[in-house]
Formats: sequence, C-alpha cells, structure tokens
Amino acid sequence: MMRFASRTALGLAAALSLAGCLSFGSEPPESLLTLTPERTASAGQPTQGTGQTALTVVEPTAPQRLSVNRVPVQVDDANVAYLKDAMWVEKPTRLFRRLLSETIRASGNRVVIDGFDPTIATGDQLRGSLVDFGYDARTSSVIVTFDAVREGSGDVITTQRFTSVVPGVAAEAGPVGDALNEAANDVAQQVADWVGG
Repeated sequence: MMRFASRTALGLAAALSLAGCLSFGSEPPESLLTLTPERTASAGQPTQGTGQTALTVVEPTAPQRLSVNRVPVQVDDANVAYLKDAMWVEKPTRLFRRLLSETIRASGNRVVIDGFDPTIATGDQLRGSLVDFGYDARTSSVIVTFDAVREGSGDVITTQRFTSVVPGVAAEAGPVGDALNEAANDVAQQVADWVGG
C-alpha cells in the first residue's frame, strides 16, 4: 500500500513539473471572424428539382496566403503580412463556399448542394478560385475577388471574375472583418445573379 502511494505521489509530482514546460499556443484572440449572409432562404419552404437543374457549389481553391486562418495584408507588390488579432473561425474558402450557397439559395428557387457530394449527380457545378480575400495597406481597402467556373450540361464551361472593393478601412481586426463580410456578400450576390435561379 505504501509503495502504491509513493508511486502515485511521484507521478503527480512529475506531471506538475512538466506542466510548467508545456505550451499550448499563444493566447486566443478575443473574437474570431466569420462570414454572415445578408440574404438567407426562408425556413419551412421546400425546394424541389432534378439532378439536371440542381447546382453544386464546390469549395474554391486559393493561393497559399489565403489558405490559412489569418487575414493577409498586401504591404507592397512583393510583401504580404498578416493582420494582428484577426483570425477566421475556419478557412476562408469554406466560409465563402457556404456564403455562396446560401446567397444563391435565397436568390432563387433552385436546389443548391453545399459542397461536393459524390452521391448526388448535378448537371450544374460552381467552382473557382478565391484570388483576393484580404486587406490592401497601400489603398486602405478590403478586396474580395472570385474567379468563378461554371460547368453546365453539355460540357459547357463558363468563367467570369467577380470583385468587390471596400475603401477607407482602418487596419484593425473589427473594421477589416466587417468590410470583408460586406465585400464577400457583394461578390456572392453578383455570382447568384450570374448563375440565376
């Protein structure tokens, strides 16, 4: 019994001494940024369609500077930094895909599949690349640019670039987050108008 108590005490002492050596990362920011759709589909109203009329919205690709949970700041033509205290709740490409899906769904009467689902074959797919999604220190503006690729029935592929700029934004997490949400909603509505309902 004494041997067991001694081993337990030694184990606790070792664990406590290790606790001072371990680091679980820096302090989290006070809040995390996300995208909130300005338009949402009404609850309780079913939408029906076929695989040929449904639209699948696939998560866009993005350059490495956007494939993180930080907000990039374009300092000059060759240098990128990240905005202090500005962190996304998850990858911007996922947030933007959900915003696109919800905006398109709310803008028409078509079935919208949020994300690729191999069990559902749709005749229309929206994919693309998130080219800009950050802050430009040279112009004190937020820029969102999306290169859309639409694959319709009959092997028809259509591309179009959509962009939105919000000028006069202070280089702080709150104002930049609000401006990015505004610009992303603007781009999402442009895309919704393009794909139609």
